[in-house]
Amino acid sequence: MADDHGHGLPPLREVIANHGLAARKSLGQHFLLDLNLTGRIARAAGDLSSGTTIEIGPGPGGLTRALLDAGAGRVIAVERDDRAVAIQQEIAAAYPGRLEILAGDAMAVDAASLGEAPRRIVANLPYNISTALLIGWLRRADAFESLTLMFQKEVVDRLAAAPGSGDYGRLSVITQWRCEVRPLFNIAREAFTPPPKVVSTLVRLVPRSEPSAPARMETLERVTAAAFGQRRKMLRSSLKSLGDSEALLAAAAIAPTLRAEELAVADFCALARALDALS
Repeated sequence: MADDHGHGLPPLREVIANHGLAARKSLGQHFLLDLNLTGRIARAAGDLSSGTTIEIGPGPGGLTRALLDAGAGRVIAVERDDRAVAIQQEIAAAYPGRLEILAGDAMAVDAASLGEAPRRIVANLPYNISTALLIGWLRRADAFESLTLMFQKEVVDRLAAAPGSGDYGRLSVITQWRCEVRPLFNIAREAFTPPPKVVSTLVRLVPRSEPSAPARMETLERVTAAAFGQRRKMLRSSLKSLGDSEALLAAAAIAPTLRAEELAVADFCALARALDALS
């Protein structure tokens, strides 16, 4: 029984049954079986014909099939679950020469060096490692054309948050510093097997040709961690862990009575430059 992709592959629920692919909580797995949705995600990722499309945690392969059907010239799927690797091998046979399977942990894979440029990542990320993966990719943002990623809605709200809002935090600053953030659409819990406890959101991150202001990411991470670690306090208190906070704020021309959520991305970059200059 072929599905509507016409490549002789069985429907996803049959694939899951054949391979005993019950979702594992320890791997943060929530499978997306709605082919209309996987097709919509693949289309949202733009032109996939050139370079390399990287998928993280493909599971039963619904999105993998959609990416290939949307014209992806080459897909590299990173998967640590042996049951899902076997499924990917069946998909690879149905799309000869276009799908490569990399068996391993995405946290240990240097996605920035996979395949040929232009590289893009398209993934329904495992929730338990999604933000850690994102921070790693942002450190190498210049290696990617785009990142089309599904997170819990609350994470996307943080990625896109403006200064002054409760969602604005270190993830907002670091992501917006390196990328344009474009939330696309929400996906209901019921679309997944098993349903997660929260709504999911697809977001497209497009790396800027240059960061929005000069700064070293390592220093920016230190500054935002200190500032938002005690977000209710004034910066002269919250930044004390970095050294002489008054001197640091004076060097960056930022009022010591402000709080972290009142600063724009450019202000945090000014603090990062000042910290590097003072240390």
